Amino acid sequence: MSKIVNNPVIPPLNENIHATILRLVYESKVDKALKIIERDVDKAMQEQVELCEIPAPTFKEEIRAKELVRRMKVYGLQDVTIDGIGNVIGVRKGKGNGPVLAIGAHMDTVFPEGTDVTVRREGNIYYGPGIGDNCSGLRALLQVLRALNEADIQTEGDIWFVGTVGEEGNGDIRGSKYLFNGEKHIDGFVAIDSTDPTRILMGGTGTHRWRFSIDGVGGHSFSRFGQIPSAIHAMCRAGCKVSELRPPKEPKTTFTIGTIKGGSTVNTIAAHCEVEVDIRSFDPEELLKLEAQIFKAFEEAVKEENDRWDVMGDEYLLKLTKEQIGDRPAGNRPGDCPVLQCARSAQKYLGIELKSYVRSSTDANAPMSKGIPATCLCSGGYSKNAHSLKESFEMRDTHLGPELILLTTLALVGTDEEKAILPILKAD
Repeated sequence: MSKIVNNPVIPPLNENIHATILRLVYESKVDKALKIIERDVDKAMQEQVELCEIPAPTFKEEIRAKELVRRMKVYGLQDVTIDGIGNVIGVRKGKGNGPVLAIGAHMDTVFPEGTDVTVRREGNIYYGPGIGDNCSGLRALLQVLRALNEADIQTEGDIWFVGTVGEEGNGDIRGSKYLFNGEKHIDGFVAIDSTDPTRILMGGTGTHRWRFSIDGVGGHSFSRFGQIPSAIHAMCRAGCKVSELRPPKEPKTTFTIGTIKGGSTVNTIAAHCEVEVDIRSFDPEELLKLEAQIFKAFEEAVKEENDRWDVMGDEYLLKLTKEQIGDRPAGNRPGDCPVLQCARSAQKYLGIELKSYVRSSTDANAPMSKGIPATCLCSGGYSKNAHSLKESFEMRDTHLGPELILLTTLALVGTDEEKAILPILKAD
């Protein structure tokens, strides 16, 4: 297996695929679709604002999902459904002899229920929680749909327009995982997330998240001192051990204890303490190695705290429990991956410099981990302060994102004049 590095060298561009993009843009209908995207930037921005003002906390995306269904139908899709986990899927049928490509943007935001999501405008800058992440992605998704339909472009393969649930935080990309659980045949995937069109994701950062709980009986801090072990003391021991771990810098592998809570009063030996731990790596093997070291640290810490005191009996011993609260699989795509090559060729035609060829954690993780051609492209515009109440989105070159996605999509699924570049995957 080749070594996975943090800063991969950008591989050569496939000139045959680039030539396909150059031929595509000379098709009259494709040219019309690109012009429609540029013509409708103001309409699209208004749509981005309207979607942002529909609350969609992770696990509570239903209202925004219904609105996305409505808009997809208005824009010409007849086959629009909400699947078993809450994803919106609108199918634009091809001629039936090509691959199935899904393009999707997540519907959820990090903000809790009750957050004021009203959007405020100052010139070309819009302020509002979720205005960039990921209402800009939903805007670009719908722009591509409208352009394809108004330009009357017929494709070889099917295109699925998807709004996913649960991409953020403890949503754990559950919508994308469900989409790629093996029940549906999908040959490729393009996620739409973030705003900078100079970025292409060639891999997905793997993430495991765990909640570690230490429990005992607790007792009075003075009268039971030395007889009952403390859950908090044990957790402090564990934290010290974890903090001394040294994961590799290449491939980048990280950890953090992100939250901690426990105890009841200052004069009580704590009966409970829990932490949540985030573990990440570009490499699935290194992720598992670090995870095993962290498990060992917690197990040793509990034993040491139990052994430290003259415990009154076995029923007073501390016990450790582990609960996995996040599992985002890692995945990496080779340089000749058709999705990557089509996206890079489309960038080149549009005059977009490839500045960031990296890995991240997005809905693309799920298909990448299964070897399905996938990437994540951006919506256009410029976003700041994502995941904060001060989030903003600047309406700057917002046409570039959907144009990039449109050309990438058409090269992958094929048109009347160009064969599909995306291969049809064989069933397992």
